[in-house]
Amino acid sequence: MSISLSKGQKIDLTKTNPGLTKVLIGLGWDTNKYDGGKDFDLDASAFLLNGAGKASSEKDFIFYNNLKSTNGAIEHTGDNLTGEGDGDDEQIKVNLATVPAEVEKVSFCITIHEANERGQNFGQVTNAFVRIVNEDTGAELIRYDLGEDFSVETAVVVGELYRHGGEWKFNAVGSGYKDGLAGLVKDFGLM
Repeated sequence: MSISLSKGQKIDLTKTNPGLTKVLIGLGWDTNKYDGGKDFDLDASAFLLNGAGKASSEKDFIFYNNLKSTNGAIEHTGDNLTGEGDGDDEQIKVNLATVPAEVEKVSFCITIHEANERGQNFGQVTNAFVRIVNEDTGAELIRYDLGEDFSVETAVVVGELYRHGGEWKFNAVGSGYKDGLAGLVKDFGLM
C-alpha cells in the first residue's frame, strides 16, 4: 500500500521495507494548454551529494546525457521529450545497496529544458509527482504529488533519498528554483 506524503514530510524507506534494495523513482507531469508555439520538454535528474550537500564531480549529476553513476548504482532510463501519456514520464533506478558510502543523499529534480528561451515555467505544469516503487515487486511504496505551488520556477527539487542511522529515508522537498538547472548546479557545488 502506497503512502502519500505532503511537502516537507519525511518517511523511513528501508526500515519499514526490510530487504528493499532496488527502487525505481518515477517522475511525472502534465502541461497546461500552452500556446507559445514551442514544445514543452521537462527533464528528470538526480544529484549524488556528500555530507555537505555537494556533488563531488560532474559524474555525480545523472541526467539524459549522463545516464549512469560511475559504479552503476543509479541509472536514468532515458529522456522523454514530450511528456505524453499517463504514468511516469521519466524514471531513475537506484540500487540502495551499492550507492557509494560517501553519497549521503540523492536529490531528484525536474527542470524545464530551455525554459527561458521558450518562456516556460512550472506555473504551466500540473499533476507533477514523484513516486518510489519497489523495483522487484512493482509495488508503489511512496508518492508525493507536488500540487500547484509554483509560478515562475523553472526547476524543482521534488524529493530526496538520504541515509540516516544506516537506513534510507525519503524527504518530500518540493522546492522551486527560478534560475532553473543553473541554480541547481550551483547549489549542488558544480559551478
